[in-house]
Amino acid sequence: MKRIIFLSALAILLFTNCKNDQSQSQTTENISTLSKISKEQHFAIVIHGGAGTIKKENMTPEQEIAYRDKLQEALNVGYKILEEGGSSLDAVQKTINVMEDSPLFNAGKGAVFNSLGKNELDASIMDGKTLNTGAIAGVKQIKNPINAARVVMDSTRHVMMAGKGAEDFAKLNGIEFVDDKYFHTEKRYNQLLKAQEREKVTLDHSAMVTKELIDDHKYGTVGAVAIDKSGNIAAATSTGGMTNKKYGRVGDVPVIGAGTYANNNTCGVSATGTGEYFIRTVATHETSNLMRYKNLSLKESLDNVIKQVGDLGGSGGMVGLDKDTNIAWSFNSAGMYRGYKKSNGENVVQFYEE
Repeated sequence: MKRIIFLSALAILLFTNCKNDQSQSQTTENISTLSKISKEQHFAIVIHGGAGTIKKENMTPEQEIAYRDKLQEALNVGYKILEEGGSSLDAVQKTINVMEDSPLFNAGKGAVFNSLGKNELDASIMDGKTLNTGAIAGVKQIKNPINAARVVMDSTRHVMMAGKGAEDFAKLNGIEFVDDKYFHTEKRYNQLLKAQEREKVTLDHSAMVTKELIDDHKYGTVGAVAIDKSGNIAAATSTGGMTNKKYGRVGDVPVIGAGTYANNNTCGVSATGTGEYFIRTVATHETSNLMRYKNLSLKESLDNVIKQVGDLGGSGGMVGLDKDTNIAWSFNSAGMYRGYKKSNGENVVQFYEE
């Protein structure tokens, strides 16, 4: 009898231990699966549409709606690519395309005029995984300059191509070209005339604010930074430069480390503003360096660099995200068109100084 009781107790104990082991194993497997899913869904995109004299008192409700809708459209395009498992490079490129095709911004369709009354466009894109980059400068008839920059990155050993050589290369690779008239908008041309009257170069968002030019002070360089489900960061920027700039002038946008930078180990950043100062401070790369070597946060690093730009006399801003999907921006102008969308459900679009 005692033997039967002993064996029964032993069987119950073994069964219980077996169930516990299975339960613990299942729990460990579930945690591992949830962790994997969480990591795969860790993605986000942040954009800007330029910085400058962007004040609420200068905006009509209709203008606010137009800018907000276009920024949201751009965010949605990039976010959808990320959500479906696409690359951060594709996300930033397609997001930039939306803003290049809109006359609301100083890139592509809405590009400003140089001192000769022509449009000269710059763009760049960078892969934070490989540090591979592509940039074009001073092109005049490419509909979407960021597409040409992507081809330079993917199809050559070069980093930057400029002028006619860049256009010839783009044409061979099937990039869409348009007539000069495509870029012409009356408000942009009026902005040039006003700037020439005052014999000065005008920052993309800081034209003289008058009733007839109420929109001109709100146009700007466009940029996007994204991190995909694989944890890869990409950054891209596109611009028409500065109103009444000297023909042949190249700003910070196509200069890797100045207007655009991405590194999976730290962050991705896109800049907008008076390009010469962002070049002199190597602004976007400096942001990464402050994170890497001084262990500053993304926000602290951006603020530090914008202060450097401001101390030299420059104006503008930057947006960025880090490897942990933290998003931040910093600007020393009256406002900056900006927004972000994250896989945790956050969606923000802002114009003015908050």
